[in-house]
Amino acid sequence: MKSSSTTSTDALDSTFHEHVIGTFELNEQSLTHSFSHYALTLDKHTDEASINKLLAEIPDAEQLIITILMPGTDFASAPNALSEVRSGAYDAKIEAFCRALANRSGTIYLRWNPEMEVPVQLYPWQYQAPNDYIEAFNHFSKLSKSVFPAVKIVWGAAGYPGTDEYWPGGAYVDNVSITINGKSESKATAFPAVKDLEVNVRRKIQRMRMFGKPVLVLNAGNDHEADVKTALTNAAATTRRDAAYLYQIEDTASASKIEGRGEPLIGVYDPKKLLVNSGLLGAEHIFIDLENVQNGQFEKEFNAIVSRQHDAIVSIEPWRDLKVRKDSNVLGNVINGVYDAEFAEIYRVLSTGKQTVYLRFAHEMEIPIHRYAWQSQDPALYIKAFRYFMNFDKLKNKRIKKVWGPAGDRGSMEWWPGGDVVDYISIAIYGLPDKNITDPEKQESFEAIYNRKAYRMRLANKPIFITEFGVKGPEDFQQKWLSKAAKVIGSHPEIRGVSYFNLADNPKVWGNIPAPDWSVSKETFQHFVTTLSESR
Repeated sequence: MKSSSTTSTDALDSTFHEHVIGTFELNEQSLTHSFSHYALTLDKHTDEASINKLLAEIPDAEQLIITILMPGTDFASAPNALSEVRSGAYDAKIEAFCRALANRSGTIYLRWNPEMEVPVQLYPWQYQAPNDYIEAFNHFSKLSKSVFPAVKIVWGAAGYPGTDEYWPGGAYVDNVSITINGKSESKATAFPAVKDLEVNVRRKIQRMRMFGKPVLVLNAGNDHEADVKTALTNAAATTRRDAAYLYQIEDTASASKIEGRGEPLIGVYDPKKLLVNSGLLGAEHIFIDLENVQNGQFEKEFNAIVSRQHDAIVSIEPWRDLKVRKDSNVLGNVINGVYDAEFAEIYRVLSTGKQTVYLRFAHEMEIPIHRYAWQSQDPALYIKAFRYFMNFDKLKNKRIKKVWGPAGDRGSMEWWPGGDVVDYISIAIYGLPDKNITDPEKQESFEAIYNRKAYRMRLANKPIFITEFGVKGPEDFQQKWLSKAAKVIGSHPEIRGVSYFNLADNPKVWGNIPAPDWSVSKETFQHFVTTLSESR
């Protein structure tokens, strides 16, 4: 191939120091192969002499990882980096580079544009739409393997919350990597930092559990390598111990597509009873805590739903215990059998009706706040508790449908409990994107929120039940928002049901500003139901 007349700016990145301190595979002991790891910044110019000269600076190694930074490392300098890769602007360079690599000895791994999921503006490929990154990654990887079939492709996530959104699929991925103390993560503020080194390593490993690939663990920070290796050893042992809980993973690549449905079920959370007798719905939603179970309120509310011949959406909140058992340990209490009497009562009451029950347990667990006692907890502990509760019904009542209920926020899949204990995924869709938004016109559309949250659920391959949604504002605005929502719901067969939150939120969690009121009139709700029926 003729070399480009433009001088290449390719270079070894002298600031790059990320050692492979070990690997993790679920069914094998962690390996400690000696890896050599270098990073190269590559531009699009095809100067083969420059490529060969650059590779000559890298010694041969039995296991060689090359991290490709394409192009460079400056966020501001290459705003269209991913689109250029997708369009083929780098193809000649990728082909020439891989031809040169094929002449080297040893096993060679290519790790392309890493830490893509961390929401900072350090590298040009960060803060980009997941699909843009995925398409560019797969383009690079497919082309690399076509030229150099023996090359190993590493998907180089940091292991930050939400990493699964950037998963490109396994077709062109041989390994995944996680990075401890990476440059990107040191700048990130979207989630609280995990200060315990072993916990941090363990959670990063467990975020990779959906992908079925060996994990390379890199250390990029100032922690002593021996400390990181010890943390990896302990984290690996804990993960293997909990594998029966954590690795109930469906093969989504070969899973059948979600079948279509008829009319989606329409429900409401309506404690003021403004809509439940309207004849417009088929289900009612209630929130039940331990006190409600203990004092009989749950049975009373459930029987009222049954008397109206509606299906029941029952959200169990395992706290506010009259027996004064500490809320701060609710998940541990669940798996230790502390609430067994209450759980037995819940399932007894649910067995008395003939309608379908959509049973949701400890919802919105993934949001990194402390509104509920089960939030900001260890995902592995949550998964154990969820599975314990959903498997508590020894009679296996077929009318009870198990609902896993994240908000649908970033990082939700870290709390995925396994398809064997989930019939439906529940997400929440509220137009209000921020507490400080007071202008209703600045609320997001139902469609924008749904597309973002449903995408995050794609690895689970389960139908969706939107058990909470709502919009605030003047009635004409609510009607317009809900009309558009109905059309979206009608066009998505994976949505099996929706339940409107017909009340204001809890004022205690909104500080000095009024809590949003999502209540709607009967006329507006009627318009929503009619539009939904017409959109099918």
